[in-house]
Amino acid sequence: MPDNIYAPPFLFGNGHIQTIFPVIFRKVEAVWYERERITTFDNDFLDLDWSTHGHKRLAIVSHGLEGNSSRAYVKGMVKAINHGGWDALAWNYRSCSGEPNRRLRSYHNGVTDDLARVIDHAKNRFDYQEIALVGFSLGGNLTLLHLGRETPDPIVKKAVVFSVPCDLKESAASLAKPVNKLYMKRFLVLLHEKIKAKMKLLPGQIDDKGYEKIKDFKAFDDRYTAPIHGFKNANDYWKKCSSKPYIPDITVPTLIVNAVNDPFLPQACFPEKEAGSNRHVTLLMPKSGGHVGFISFNKQNRYWSEKQTMEFLN
Repeated sequence: MPDNIYAPPFLFGNGHIQTIFPVIFRKVEAVWYERERITTFDNDFLDLDWSTHGHKRLAIVSHGLEGNSSRAYVKGMVKAINHGGWDALAWNYRSCSGEPNRRLRSYHNGVTDDLARVIDHAKNRFDYQEIALVGFSLGGNLTLLHLGRETPDPIVKKAVVFSVPCDLKESAASLAKPVNKLYMKRFLVLLHEKIKAKMKLLPGQIDDKGYEKIKDFKAFDDRYTAPIHGFKNANDYWKKCSSKPYIPDITVPTLIVNAVNDPFLPQACFPEKEAGSNRHVTLLMPKSGGHVGFISFNKQNRYWSEKQTMEFLN
């Protein structure tokens, strides 16, 4: 069982430093992908990036909001997975692989049908004996939602998730605070780029008129996420796609790691009661780690989160 002790490097204990430093400065070498495009049930596509070494076990990695398979935290995890005796598959959500998807629909915290499609495809490609799920932030919420709300394929044996906004309403409110203004602004700029790409692809079906008035996820999800994906409004989306209520129903051994100093996560995103009522779920709450941080400096360039993942999976 992984330990709950994460000791940040000297001068790296602050949650914002933990969050920002890896995004800007971390470089992960010697990870090579083979890209595969698969068709979804609604005739759209998903781009999958494989890192295979002939192992009989596969770990599927789900990235965070506005992430992709090339992000350092994904590549770092893929590298650790390979070294730990597993093949790895990092999948890109719709429009996150560098090309806008064909349909108006995009990705969000509840697209478990796309995750199920990836699992179903992956288990047959190389005749794997076991699959594990690894998720970061939005990808962590997606993973927990799939495991608790639905019936996962029996081939899925374990899961590890980090920095999970399992209460979407409270997490959105936290990111709307002035202290998190830079993060919020960055997310909205990146999401705007996807909106503009969809406008070119699907003229008349979506527009960005007055986009500059959107200052938080409440406004963005009310205007785009909810109506495009069949929710009444942002609150309806957040309620139906928050993984927290479904954690007690998870039957696959699962490790949840949320750092206490994560600037994105309010108290509601530490599911102590829900995890405590489920013998299959382990919740770790290190004092430090930031959001998808858990920085470590060593010869292997392996972060604490990657070490904990492989200890849990193996």
